[in-house]
Order: sequence, then C-alpha cells, then structure tokens
Amino acid sequence: MGDWGRADYLSRHGIKDSRVLEAISRLNRADFVPEDLREEARADVPLPIGHGQTISQPYVVALMTEALQLQGDERVLEIGTGSGYQTALLSLLCRAVYTVEIIPELARSAREVLERQGFENVSFREGDGSLGWPEQAPFDAILAAAAPPDVPLQLFSQLKPGGRMLIPVGPQGGTQQLLRIQRALRPGEVPQVESLLPVRFVPMTGQPLSQG
Repeated sequence: MGDWGRADYLSRHGIKDSRVLEAISRLNRADFVPEDLREEARADVPLPIGHGQTISQPYVVALMTEALQLQGDERVLEIGTGSGYQTALLSLLCRAVYTVEIIPELARSAREVLERQGFENVSFREGDGSLGWPEQAPFDAILAAAAPPDVPLQLFSQLKPGGRMLIPVGPQGGTQQLLRIQRALRPGEVPQVESLLPVRFVPMTGQPLSQG
C-alpha cells in the first residue's frame, strides 16, 4: 500500500501546489471510511463508503483540488459530499465550502465527522446536486465528485465570472473526462474548457439540466 499521505509521494506524481500538499497531509483518510476499511485507507486507491458510492483515491482528490487554483478567500460549492474527505480538504484551503449530498445517510455521517473534527466553515445541504445551491450563488469555484452525462447548466450558471468548475462528464459505466471549465469574464464570451484526464466516477443522481 502506498504511503500517499506524504507530500513527496504526491509531488512525484505531479502535484505541485504546496498548499494542497500541506493540507492533505493534515488529514487522516481513515477517519472518513468505514471502520473495516481503515487499514486500506493508506492505499492510493478508491474505497467503497456504502450506498453505491466511493471515496476517491487521494491522488485524484489532490489533483482536482489543485486544478481549482484556490488562493484561500474563495467560496466553493462541492457537489457530492460523500465521505466528507474532499470537503475537509477544501475547507482547509478556502474561506467557505457549501456542500450538497443527495443520499441522506452519507450527508448525515459526513456532517458528523466534519463537525467532530472542528471544521467550522462548511455548510451542508441534502438534495439534488445538479441543481447546485442557488441561494448561496455565485461561487468562486465548483467541484463535482459525481459524473453527469453533460455539464448541468444550472451548476455552470452559479459560477462567478472568471470562476472555475471541476467536473467529470460522461456515460455511467464508461470512461468520463475530467473537465475544468472557466466562466468568461464578460457576457457573451465563450467559456474555456480543458479536458484534464480520463476518469471513472459514480453517476450524478437527480435530474440535471443539461447544456445538451
């Protein structure tokens, strides 16, 4: 099993942001997985967390967080709280996290874990993540930990001008593409879209409003 928690492991695999490396080293991944998987939490692999969901491998969590290019004062929307591991990392790197989870049991357990560990800049919502959190929009950044077949327009519309979204997009059971989408600064301009790497994420449930 890889000693993924060490900054040198992640940096050898391409993670360069010192803030991300320091923050992920402060987290104990075993705190976010079922008790019978805590030994396996040291491995750089995804793990099941129940209800058909997974906790992503630490490298992917670090890569997605680094790609948001957070400076520390952002308000970030997270779609798919899951175990709360990615939520905790974001919490250490930005001003406020707004996280949405559609599975009530996961939403409650993640909230308990994060509150027990003293994360105070996280707000929680149970519901359809594809709809975002319009009452708190706009956001500086959006990170989705589940894959819709297309980019949900409702989510994209909640980005600030110049804001960035990280989202895996593609078919359930097939290869998806992890996209970084930057909203244009001016109305009418085309957003910048980059494909970072092929990935496999659980599907985004709910009923997304797609760009088509």
